[in-house]
Amino acid sequence: MSGRLVYRGAAVLLAAGTAFPVAGSTGTAVAAVTAVRAVPTPVGPGISPKPPAPAPAPAPVPLSGLVPGVPPGPAQPWQIDTPDQALPPRVYTPSAAEDAVEPRDAAPGTYDLIEYVPLGDAVAKVTCTRQTGPYQRQVERWLKLKVDGRQSASDCRTIRAFQIAYRIKPAAGFAGPVTWSTMMLISAGKNPNAAGKCPVRSHRVACVDLDRQLTWVQKGSRVVFGPVPMRSGGKGHATRKGWHTVYWRHKNHVSTLYGQAMPYAQFFDGGQAFHAVYGSIHTTVGSMGCVNLRLADARALWNVLKKGDRVFVWGRRPGT
Repeated sequence: MSGRLVYRGAAVLLAAGTAFPVAGSTGTAVAAVTAVRAVPTPVGPGISPKPPAPAPAPAPVPLSGLVPGVPPGPAQPWQIDTPDQALPPRVYTPSAAEDAVEPRDAAPGTYDLIEYVPLGDAVAKVTCTRQTGPYQRQVERWLKLKVDGRQSASDCRTIRAFQIAYRIKPAAGFAGPVTWSTMMLISAGKNPNAAGKCPVRSHRVACVDLDRQLTWVQKGSRVVFGPVPMRSGGKGHATRKGWHTVYWRHKNHVSTLYGQAMPYAQFFDGGQAFHAVYGSIHTTVGSMGCVNLRLADARALWNVLKKGDRVFVWGRRPGT
């Protein structure tokens, strides 16, 4: 199956330069609220003035309402195709000549860190957003800010500084999935299994952490590959949890369903495999079950894993 993320309407709006009201702008609705609050509270014997009720916390913008925050290019299409396959592939032994051919390189900019933001922010090219991101609390906690799930001007400035430092575009201070994912990778550092969730064995184990969207390989307690960011199966197409075994490797695999390249494919459970994609792995939708990697990471993993190596999957992809 192919996972498609289509933002045709968004692309048209961005191309037309249509102006949208940005969260926090003044208007009649705000004036009406102000007028209501201006009504004096009656006081008298036995009656105490009531303090105004606190404003409810703003609801985070859902992932389904986000778009890439920069104009699409050849390496960042609006429509993301995931060339996975639902059924096990036809297994055969590739010839030496076939294995000697390396998959093509990805286009420059393919794996740039492009944050997903609200459409209104993208159209208006907001410098510092007032919107509450879907990862607001997680990002606040990571940056050691006040954890209240509310975007503030100081929150935005701090998040924006982080985004600038790690080349996340646009650096608008929105607590989105790419910013969160970057923080998870940094936190994992050289000891991604600090929590002990991936079983330690004397042989190689490929660890697939759905919670943090990270993968690595360890032999004993020593990490021999990664951690690297990944994209796992989305809603309805989850990467299957538990123990698996790498049963077939095909360097130049092509999806039998869609005829699209799945470079450095290493199948571990039916049609689910580690493989590279020629597109961003940081999207609001998941794969169709495979563990998608950047090309360089998939190539490095190809040189680490062998047929018969074990794979352990746990957790749950955020948003599913």
